[in-house]
Amino acid sequence: MPSTPPAAAPPHPPSPPRRALVAGSVGNFVEWYEFGVYGYFATIIAANFFSTDGASDLESLVKTYASFAIAFFFRPVGAALFGRIGDRIGRRPTLIMVLMLMTVSTTLIGVLPTYATVGAAAPVLLTLLRILQGLSAGGEFGGAVSVMTEFAPPGRRGLYGAWQSFTVGLGLLAGAGMAAVLATVMSAGALNDWGWRLPFLLTLPLGGVALWVRLKLDETPEFVREHGAAGAPGVPPTTPPPAPKPSTGQTAKAILLGAGRLMGWSAAGYTFLVVMPSYLQATLNASFQQALISSVVANAGFAAMILPAGRLSDRVGRRAVMLTGAVLIALLSWPLLNLLQDPDSGSVAKGVAVFAAGAAVGMLAGPGPAMLSEMFPTSVRYTGLGLSYALSNAVFSGSAGLIITELVASTGDVDIPAYYAAATCAVSALALWTLRGDDHLRPLRRTAAAELAGAPPGAAPGAEAETTGKTAG
Repeated sequence: MPSTPPAAAPPHPPSPPRRALVAGSVGNFVEWYEFGVYGYFATIIAANFFSTDGASDLESLVKTYASFAIAFFFRPVGAALFGRIGDRIGRRPTLIMVLMLMTVSTTLIGVLPTYATVGAAAPVLLTLLRILQGLSAGGEFGGAVSVMTEFAPPGRRGLYGAWQSFTVGLGLLAGAGMAAVLATVMSAGALNDWGWRLPFLLTLPLGGVALWVRLKLDETPEFVREHGAAGAPGVPPTTPPPAPKPSTGQTAKAILLGAGRLMGWSAAGYTFLVVMPSYLQATLNASFQQALISSVVANAGFAAMILPAGRLSDRVGRRAVMLTGAVLIALLSWPLLNLLQDPDSGSVAKGVAVFAAGAAVGMLAGPGPAMLSEMFPTSVRYTGLGLSYALSNAVFSGSAGLIITELVASTGDVDIPAYYAAATCAVSALALWTLRGDDHLRPLRRTAAAELAGAPPGAAPGAEAETTGKTAG
């Protein structure tokens, strides 16, 4: 009697959603921890790298924010470069590459010689490292959000995408907390001399842990299906084959619309969460410690609101939650800033105000990643997500410190931050109004098809079926 051949071992299952959530989040934490640290130590970095003979403190700070902005303007380049790689070879290997680039460039900032040591070479080297950080940061968002939303269980895409924003909040909060601790336990001389380097050097072990987590991640099921990878672990190939890619014009239009929808989040987020400490010191004569504590409170409000807002958007839709956040910021920015400027206002009232400002930004940041993911089909999702986010941040976040500082200096109007946040959120609200109210109910592929086909807001699920064959799935 012939022997029965042994059964083939079943393929190992793909990464569970929670592992994908951690792998997608951890790089964002490292990235935004560093960006936060740079903003919180802007005045010290200005003194060490941009302070020349005869230059005022304000002039050095403007140069520091110019370097800050340069990194943001290279983020679209990184988003396009790594987005194309990620849409071709996969999310996992691309996210590993951008994490390694971010970790190395950030750590090197911590060992850079200052202007007093090497002269004009110091700001040049710092700017070059900021460019590398900008490239890597540009490649991070699209891949991380693709991983989170493509692994997300049905009905939880908003919550999973919100973890990207939540780890941004945690990174900013960790950076602010680290700066506040160092400012408390170290003398001003030691902090200005060498203490500021410690938060940058800490990126090396953080990046090592993040790399270990990402190496254990599998490719996303959506990407595997899109490329028809027959025999991939636990994931069948697409049947029928995926629809053709959208045209360049369709994708470009969606990218610009996505950037407009994020405008308020980008501008108000950096105004209240990152730029505020330097503004309070330079304009309202707050101490370094007072400014950092204010930033910690604002970032705590931001982080506290993100996950509830993402979860709520899974129930009532992205448009309702994000519009509420944009309108609140547009209406309340000026009263908030006036409260901070009032010397008779108590510390508790000011704390509540900055916490509320952070929470309002969190209402935009929670549903934002899922909203963007639903705008683009799998074939261009990494690129579309990354470019929308990077363009919005390059124009409205990276330039926030430079614009606000210059305008306050030239006009003497201390309400400039409120005008900036309110105006951008008003425009963003108009773009958010074009969202369909039921995108959270659709599968990713059908949602993206409807977005690119121009289905009207409020169209019923499935209304895009006739156009699915004309656009990417």
